[in-house]
Amino acid sequence: MVELKVGLGDRSYPILIGEGLVGAAGQKLAKLGFARRIAVVSNPTVAGLYADSLMTDLRRAGFDPVLLTVPDGEEYKNLDSYQLLMTGLIESGFDRGSGLVALGGGVVGDLTGFVASSFLRGIPFVQIPTSLLAQVDSSVGGKTGVNHPLGKNLIGAFYQPKAVLIDVSTLKTLPAREFHAGLAEVVKYGVIRDREFFTWLAQQRENILALHSEALVRMVEISCQTKADIVENDEKEKGLRAILNFGHTYGHVVETLSGYGKVRHGEAVAIGMVVAAQIARHMGYCSDADVEALRSLLVSFSLPVISPAFDLDRVMTAMYRDKKVQAGQLRLVLNRGIGDCCIEPVDQPRDLFSAVLNP
Repeated sequence: MVELKVGLGDRSYPILIGEGLVGAAGQKLAKLGFARRIAVVSNPTVAGLYADSLMTDLRRAGFDPVLLTVPDGEEYKNLDSYQLLMTGLIESGFDRGSGLVALGGGVVGDLTGFVASSFLRGIPFVQIPTSLLAQVDSSVGGKTGVNHPLGKNLIGAFYQPKAVLIDVSTLKTLPAREFHAGLAEVVKYGVIRDREFFTWLAQQRENILALHSEALVRMVEISCQTKADIVENDEKEKGLRAILNFGHTYGHVVETLSGYGKVRHGEAVAIGMVVAAQIARHMGYCSDADVEALRSLLVSFSLPVISPAFDLDRVMTAMYRDKKVQAGQLRLVLNRGIGDCCIEPVDQPRDLFSAVLNP
């Protein structure tokens, strides 16, 4: 087992990475002094695979857990599901001495964290992410929230978990499309911060796709360490942390205009990264070879790299609802080759995106 730490003073927390952690979570939470009264939040798919094992282990460790579920899918990451969970907690008699455990992918983790941040003005929660995307990205860093029909993640809060327990064996029950989608966020770390990791991903492609445990643990470890380093320096995205949005500005447009759930988040990010790299090339920050290296690696992981055809007016409207717009000016995360990046305000985004999307 690998243990990392997100260092945020009195809100610091461990990230544990290994195999079999779902069935050993009780001991880990007891060691943390976590609340004994627990609501495990999941969806029917993940609960059917792992809830019994987790609940049994929690009871064995002296916890009193109940299971609450929300429907499965990005389209259910909304205020209706938020209210469903709030009602469940209230009806079950939860109080400020209680805690939540998110067992699932990014939707479950984001929802659970947002509920934890606002139920009785804040109770503790723990992340047990079961999708690759959640393991390498959304479970770490304290971003919580829900979508609005007009934009993704527009409602939420920064609220850190007490721990993140990552069991890579859960990836073996993940549908192939979901696993591939998660790899987009992994590739992102190589592009924006770590050229050697980018090269390693290409070299380890077969082992990763074959779900070899050693490769999975190492891949998740590097991804989480990269994100932890960034979060420690900029918890609430005032500057540096915004580089984690590489590929997300246009990616969120793809999700919103396609309809939530039609395109997986990671698939949309893959498309968005290629669009961002093409803009970076247009502005002189990277070469044709860099764009092709990114495109080739994404394709090798069965990820899409070509945007659906959208009306440019709709694209710009959706883009200007993005959280990264400041004082009416769009800021783009652009790669500098492979392994570095920058954040650039853009004065004429319509012309840029028109040139890239309609060459």
